Amino acid sequence: MQRILNKREGTLVVPSFIESMSDTIEKVYALLEPLLDGTDIFIVSIKIKPTNNIKVFLDADGGFSIDKATKINKQLYAALDAEGMYPDGDFSLEVSSPGVDEPLTQNRQYKKNIGRKVTVTDNSDKETTGVLTAVTDENITLEVKPKKAKDEVIIVEIPLTEIKTTVVQIIF
Repeated sequence: MQRILNKREGTLVVPSFIESMSDTIEKVYALLEPLLDGTDIFIVSIKIKPTNNIKVFLDADGGFSIDKATKINKQLYAALDAEGMYPDGDFSLEVSSPGVDEPLTQNRQYKKNIGRKVTVTDNSDKETTGVLTAVTDENITLEVKPKKAKDEVIIVEIPLTEIKTTVVQIIF
């Protein structure tokens, strides 16, 4: 969340439009969570634009299909409408997966992608590409192919706290 320093008072002030968006995101989250109970679907992120465009990014352990997105979209739209958060239905709602080029953000996403090729950028901007082989609450493990075919595969363990981004590599 963006914070602005008020130098006269020496305090941090959150602009009201940012605070209201944060409150709205929490309300959307609260309406969405019960819709996902008993499913393998989980929330990746919720974003709201000033134009009342609500974007909900979901994923699922077994894959997030268009049918799942459509079902959740209809249910969430009805819940938002019933809640009366936007008078006269002045909002739009998009429910989708984050997309293949979006970085992994949650441990559950890492676990779902075990066995896939990923590129990890660490906090010092060093990139490591390899096959994701293991995930714990603290680290991920990659199997990195050597530059020379005769060399052995390198096992690299990276603490989650040292990761800036991890992106799944699409192989055609």
